[in-house]
Amino acid sequence: MARLNLWRGVVLTGAAVYFLVPLAASVIFTVDVPGEGVTFDAYGQIVGADGFLPGLVLSLELAAATIAVVLLLMVPAMVALRLGAPRLRPVVEVICSLPLVVPPIAFVAGISTVLKWGPEHLSRTPLFQTLVAIQNPDFPVVLVLAYVVMALPFVHRSLDAGLRAIDVRTLVEAARSCGASPAQALVTAVLPNLRGAILNASFLTLALVLGEFTVAQLLGFQPFAVWIYSVGGSQAQLSVAVSVLSLLVTWALLLALAGLGGRPRTAAKG
Repeated sequence: MARLNLWRGVVLTGAAVYFLVPLAASVIFTVDVPGEGVTFDAYGQIVGADGFLPGLVLSLELAAATIAVVLLLMVPAMVALRLGAPRLRPVVEVICSLPLVVPPIAFVAGISTVLKWGPEHLSRTPLFQTLVAIQNPDFPVVLVLAYVVMALPFVHRSLDAGLRAIDVRTLVEAARSCGASPAQALVTAVLPNLRGAILNASFLTLALVLGEFTVAQLLGFQPFAVWIYSVGGSQAQLSVAVSVLSLLVTWALLLALAGLGGRPRTAAKG
């Protein structure tokens, strides 16, 4: 046991050094100005920086839309799969894991090819207007579709772990025996028991959308991550300050998620 605790301490210490040293170096870079000493001007300039609020709002809107779409697709599908076709679970797992093995460059190259091919060959059809609409810079739906695909592996793993921890069939049958429809059984019996898994999936999707750069940059849009990159060329301290702040906000969301998902259930009083 003592040897296990020793190795655990070594691993945790190594992980802390790996994560905290770069973060500390970034913080020092943002507050230490040669000739001026310690100053927090870089953090004070964040809110008023040109493009900060539009980029952040766009990323949050994309994240909310992505979370809603991927959960609406995956939660009913995973429950139906577990109830009606458990033998297809390996097939669905392989399909949902494909985004992990497809490089983002290849993925966005395929999207770009389709978007360029459409207007040229389908300009006389309603599909042309659809392809134009999903590329609206104010809210690029094409990014939502891309992020849904990229989030599938994480959402699938989270929901699968949550479904394995509960008896879905018994919950649904109990709800149906009380007169609930299939949709009502899903909402009233299954979803409350999947709260932790849904929160995990939502947080992972939020982190993915806020940090995603390659797809948005190559498609020509400017959400939060692309804005940070564009600012870094002219205002390095501001760019690093925004990165540090976004990392701290992400950690705060993770702690809040852990608190929401780990609340003990109060026993029902008879």
